Amino acid sequence: MAWLRKWGRRAVGLVAVASAAVALTDCRAGASDDGGPGDREAKYKRVIEDPHPRPADVIEAAGAPTGVVRADDGSLLLTYDAGNVEDDEGPAATAWRIVGPDGRTVAEHAEHADAEAVPPAFKGARGGFVRVPGEGAERAYALDVLGKRHKVIITETPLRTRPGDILLAEPEPTLIYRPATRTVAPPAGVPDDAIGLAVDERGTVWSLDQPLTDDPNRVVWQRDGRTLGSTAVPEPYAGGVLAARGGTTALSLTQGEGVRGLLVTTDGGEHWQTVLTGGIPWRDLKRGPQSLVLEPLADGRLLVGEEGGRYWLADDRADIAFHELKTPATFTSLTVDGTTLYGIADTTTATYDLVRGEGLWISGDGGREWRRYAW
Repeated sequence: MAWLRKWGRRAVGLVAVASAAVALTDCRAGASDDGGPGDREAKYKRVIEDPHPRPADVIEAAGAPTGVVRADDGSLLLTYDAGNVEDDEGPAATAWRIVGPDGRTVAEHAEHADAEAVPPAFKGARGGFVRVPGEGAERAYALDVLGKRHKVIITETPLRTRPGDILLAEPEPTLIYRPATRTVAPPAGVPDDAIGLAVDERGTVWSLDQPLTDDPNRVVWQRDGRTLGSTAVPEPYAGGVLAARGGTTALSLTQGEGVRGLLVTTDGGEHWQTVLTGGIPWRDLKRGPQSLVLEPLADGRLLVGEEGGRYWLADDRADIAFHELKTPATFTSLTVDGTTLYGIADTTTATYDLVRGEGLWISGDGGREWRRYAW
């Protein structure tokens, strides 16, 4: 199994497969090559205690990836984490594997780690991948599609965002990554009271601003360092998760400890609509705003749901009517890139055993059919 840390792994970005040639199988859920629970436990302990673990051993022990991201050529980078079962402290092991567009492994790497440390996470970009730095920018680096590591330029000088820039981290610190120059920097022009951020493929920066007064939250959008417009979050709601892609920008609307709807634009901010129904039973979402999944597909349709819970997909890019997805297993995370959905079935605490359907599941047709990824 892969250890899902108790604070969640929303920062991990998951993205679409570029080729049907990637090896996908309908493997039996929970299958294992080990002789039994005792064998799995012994092997798992050997892996996390090994000062120089083999990538294949870490991947086998993990049972499911913590995340998968895609480069522009269709290569995938999968990350894995095996943590200490008995305690939140102690030894651990992490690994990543790059799979080419043809489904063959081209590079992999593993490290001995500490169970208390944040596992490495990456985002896909043009020419490869970039590591999410966590606190500060000093731990950021780039990997090309062959697994070669490259230094990144880290600057405190804000950059005006442009097409191709990706949001690397937010809100503390808020950083973007520019693949063309392998540069990590804060974005220019972001308001000081911004509490949420999204960057779309056109380089537009969308921010959720929380004023120090009693005025409502506002969504502000900028490009090239210039403010293009803003809109107030409708009362009595506050803003939550902000997402932008495929011509759609959406903000979750919260009230108290619950998510109650969406504020959506599909025309660059010219018109906004408040979605309080649409087939999603908002009051049934019990896990709180911090567990919300809100992801636009490349065609502008919205994916909405809860980590470890239920998920809904918009019927079309109008994003006013949604249908519930049927999934082959209980997903601890679900995300999208392009129009392909990636769901991970995993345990929520470290264990030697596997859960039913554990692993990575992929759907390229809006959740009608799912295939289990074989690595």
